[in-house]
Amino acid sequence: MSSLPTPQYIRSLRKKAGLTQKEVARRAGVSQSLIARIEAGTVDPRLSTLRKILAVLEEALEKLPKARDVMKSPVITVNEDDPVKKAAKIMWDYGISQIPVLDKHGRVIGTIFEDNIINSLLSNRESTLSKTVKDIMGPVLPIVPPNETVDNVTQMLAKGIPAVLVMDGDRLLGIITKSDIIAYQIEERKTSQQKPQRS
Repeated sequence: MSSLPTPQYIRSLRKKAGLTQKEVARRAGVSQSLIARIEAGTVDPRLSTLRKILAVLEEALEKLPKARDVMKSPVITVNEDDPVKKAAKIMWDYGISQIPVLDKHGRVIGTIFEDNIINSLLSNRESTLSKTVKDIMGPVLPIVPPNETVDNVTQMLAKGIPAVLVMDGDRLLGIITKSDIIAYQIEERKTSQQKPQRS
């Protein structure tokens, strides 16, 4: 038999869904004080009540924008054996500052950043452009599944991460940068302002 969700889990789901206790209570047809007591762990609700609350939270989470809605695809990549010169030219041509690196089997094994190239140039300008990407690449960017919420991705990027990869298992689906999040928010705001107001 599966265990019941903990008060902390219910509270974290509610916060992830961006709902107040009052809003959850209204949608589930229960009192706000009951939601507060459930989250505080001071009451054991009926299973049917718990199911209603979880259904409300899951529905709200399902409607939140996901990583797949924001990501850029297909992803510009380089192979581990490509020369650094090629990666530098791609960055210049596309105005990007990091590129995922793939091995010979197409798996993501690292990232080449502008900083990798700059630091290598500073230490030995002559040899840098003849090196291969794998010689100077950095670690793999953080990975999220396609159904990760945009809010969670935004929080990750706010901590100084330059980009996140959207992957389904070993398959690279897309990439999200801070500018993608900003562009998405501007577009969302524009769309919501264009919606006809209800009288």
